[in-house]
Amino acid sequence: MDTLARAFSAPAFRELGYWLFRYRRTWRGSIVISVGNPLLFLTALGLGLGKLVDHGNSAYLQGHSYLTFILPGILIAGVMQTAFLEASGPVMQGALPRGSYRAAASTPLEPAGILYGHLMYWTLRAAQNAVLFTCVSMLFGTVDPARAPLLVLVAILVAVAFASPAAAWAVTVTRPSQINAMFRFVVLPLYMFSGTFFPIEQLPDWLRRLAWLTPLWHGVDLGRTVALGTATTSGVLVHLAYLAVMVAAGLYVARRTYRRRLYV
Repeated sequence: MDTLARAFSAPAFRELGYWLFRYRRTWRGSIVISVGNPLLFLTALGLGLGKLVDHGNSAYLQGHSYLTFILPGILIAGVMQTAFLEASGPVMQGALPRGSYRAAASTPLEPAGILYGHLMYWTLRAAQNAVLFTCVSMLFGTVDPARAPLLVLVAILVAVAFASPAAAWAVTVTRPSQINAMFRFVVLPLYMFSGTFFPIEQLPDWLRRLAWLTPLWHGVDLGRTVALGTATTSGVLVHLAYLAVMVAAGLYVARRTYRRRLYV
């Protein structure tokens, strides 16, 4: 309860206000990138390649069209990618000697308030992207309006599950090349091999077992089963537990790395 109270304390909302003020100047470009890119994937793969896949009547799709199959995966993977980018580069910049984190830490704001305020901003950004993408997807007729709110909630949970550990790590980083390497060698492979574009059952056995351990697969599978109405109680509980542990562990480490870095 103490952690929850600190997360929604007045200092945290002051930090949130700072990031929202900055976002007023960049929201147009960020929406184009965060929503436009996934929609391009959706159009090219779902409406283009999807026709060829649907013509083959793949048993892996379990009677669903390819567009309906990949839509939740693209949403979840897109939110994951945005969460990483928002919680890595800005955090690293903020923790530099002349960064915004340093300025905030010189006031009565504590590192925990800075972390939680920025986390609320990431959550709002994820919610914005998820709602916009899901609304457009409903126009395609690929998401049941009754299940759309659940898909949005899954996307927000995945965003927080990735943003928390990303921030815990990024606050210790001093070079952009480290973030670029993490994006290139970790985030992009997750994007490609966690069931976003094709069922992981088509992967070799050893790679499939590896995919089961990745956090993005849990998010994609949870979002997909919720969107398609094929979710099971046991499956949902396993996915939620995995992502919840990731959030808790990320925040636990982040509180310590933020304090260690900002009070140097």
